[in-house]
Amino acid sequence: MLYLLSYEFVGDYLERRTALRPAHLELCRQAVARGEMLAGGAVGNPPSSGLLLFQGAAGHAETFAAADPYVTQGLVTRWQVQPWTVVVGIPELVPNPL
Repeated sequence: MLYLLSYEFVGDYLERRTALRPAHLELCRQAVARGEMLAGGAVGNPPSSGLLLFQGAAGHAETFAAADPYVTQGLVTRWQVQPWTVVVGIPELVPNPL
């Protein structure tokens, strides 16, 4: 099962993320190494939100968000985990393509 973790950022996200970015990216690298996170990134220019793609259990995304310095230090105003059903795309992610 796939899950999208969505973040909504504070207005001054770019200015405030510099000090927290190394710890955030390390948390991402660890989640990727465990096979939990597939991809992640910011949305918009300048970024107003973020999307991170997880596989396995919803708990992987929830645990990540609870530990993420972007969340714990207030750069994220709201986060949400939702199941994502891929309909078309990368064959490894699509169990029953159209």
